[in-house]
Amino acid sequence: MDKIPTKGEYLEVLLRSSKTIFSTKDAALLWNENDKTVVTDRLKKYVKSGKLVRPYRGLYAKDKNYNRFELATRIYTPSYISFETILTRAGINFQFYSNVFVASYVTRDIEADDQKISFIRMKDYVLSNTAGIEHADGIATATKERAFLDRIYVSKDYHFDNLNALDWDKVFEILPIYNNKRMEKKVKQYFDHYKSDQPTKPEKI
Repeated sequence: MDKIPTKGEYLEVLLRSSKTIFSTKDAALLWNENDKTVVTDRLKKYVKSGKLVRPYRGLYAKDKNYNRFELATRIYTPSYISFETILTRAGINFQFYSNVFVASYVTRDIEADDQKISFIRMKDYVLSNTAGIEHADGIATATKERAFLDRIYVSKDYHFDNLNALDWDKVFEILPIYNNKRMEKKVKQYFDHYKSDQPTKPEKI
């Protein structure tokens, strides 16, 4: 059985955790405390005294240096970072977006601690499929190929700036999880466009 922290150790237990964002449930587990009211009241006291911050309702952070992707994926779960957030970082899109884009089970734009977060609804069978999803430090993030496909899945027509950045073998490997004929046709069009842009190799004499 986990050791129950003493009064002076409650905050220390949170600060030692590798997480930068905590829910009341996380704190309850770390403190081995079943009474939700006790946990909530204790967390509120730490916020009031400046020992913790609360970037969003029901979520707490050690300080202002928390991971904004971790916050975004903890507001609605299951969820993962995708769409333009990944596409821009991978150089597939050139336009910068200050929003964090998240695949989730709801479509909603919210503001959390001056950070705009755009949640985009995916069907359950897509959201729960882990193909092309990477997990690191408690954060689920789409690969560039999964983010590319996610965008096509929710947008009928979309302009991508640089299709050369994609691993097309991985694109076609992930594509079947969407079970979507329109999307399969559209991906083939993007692939044909990518191939037509490739320099032709000189013929060997």
